[in-house]
This record gives sequence, C-alpha cells and structure tokens, in this order.
Amino acid sequence: MSLYENLMKVKKKIDQSTAKSGRDPDSVVLIAVTKEADMDSIRQILEFGIKNLAENYAQKLVRKSEQFTNAIWHFIGRIQTNKLKYIVPRCEYIHSVWREEELKEINKIAERFQKIQKILIEVNVSGEPTKAGVDPIKLEKLLKAASSLSAVQIVGLMTMAPYVENPQEVRWIFSKLRQLRDIYRKDFPSLEHLSMGMSNDFEVALEEGATMIRIGRAIFKGE
Repeated sequence: MSLYENLMKVKKKIDQSTAKSGRDPDSVVLIAVTKEADMDSIRQILEFGIKNLAENYAQKLVRKSEQFTNAIWHFIGRIQTNKLKYIVPRCEYIHSVWREEELKEINKIAERFQKIQKILIEVNVSGEPTKAGVDPIKLEKLLKAASSLSAVQIVGLMTMAPYVENPQEVRWIFSKLRQLRDIYRKDFPSLEHLSMGMSNDFEVALEEGATMIRIGRAIFKGE
C-alpha cells in the first residue's frame, strides 16, 4: 500500500476507536514517528496534512527539524542530559522526561531560549525494570518539583506498554495512566494529555482516553 493509503487506514481506526468511547477524533493528536522514515516520506506526510512529527534521537532530530521547519516536533526517546541543548530549542513537546535532573536542565535551557517547554512525564505503569519512567508512587513528587520551575509546563503523562500479540492484555496500563492523570489534574490543571499507544496498540489506547498517539510503522511501513 502507498503512504497515503497507510495514513488513511490509521485515520479510519482512529475514527472507529474514538467513536467507541464517544470522543471526537479531532481531539486526538496523531504524531508520525520519523525514526525510520526517509526525507521523501516525511515530506509526503506533511503534504497529507500531518503536522506533528516525533524523533527518538537528538542527532536525527537536528537534521530533520532543520529540513522540515513547518512541523511541530516532539522528542520521544531516552533523554541524555548532555543532548538536551539540541532538543529543547527544536521541540514543542518532550514526552520522555522522568527525572528531576532532566527537568532542571530543560528549565535552564528553556530560560536561555526564552520559551516555556511543554513536557509530558513518562510513567513506568507496567513496572518493567528495563523500561524508563517514573514509578507511579513517585509521580506526585516529580510534578511538585516541576511546578517550582519557571520555564517548563507539564502538559500530560506518557507511557509505553510492552509489545504483545493481543493489545487487550495491555489495556490496564492505558487505563491506569488515565486514572493517574485524572487524580493529579485536580492539583495540576495543566495535566491534559495522555501520550500512549503505538502502531500495535493505539486502538486500545484511544478507547482508554489517549489524546496523543505515536505512530511509526503503521504509517511508514503499513504494518
């Protein structure tokens, strides 16, 4: 299938999944993950009306964001604090923050660029030792630390579910992240977004309230 057909297939699934939970499909931010995409494919995706792009690596982000300045860039990869100087000036959103030292470094760089950096806190809902993310028990402490910083704004939570053949098995992870967002939103009203769901499980994530889905393979490879 062509890139356009892949995209239409994803959009149809978004429509169906949001309809199941009585939500407006336009309330979902579709983020195209460009990690394995070539420049021509990225150009096409932008021409098809996708505005939000995401990268996992700082070096690739620098190269691609310079090429596609009209996109809204998200960083979704593991954070190395020494690479934040490349990420902060280029990204509207950073999804994968889960340590206080990362928050402080982002704040420092954002102040230098006179911007408010939008951040999503990564939460390790599944409790897998190999996964990044803050323990749900320590989330409140991190949110309080962020609220004392002048150049960052926590706009949501993010998680990654383990890869499974049947996405229903990870539904509880998405449900738990939504519950956490709803609990802490009372004290932190800017906590709006739920960044959860990728090519293999985004339909279930949408049914559980995802507002941002990160899709790479399903768009660029049709998988």
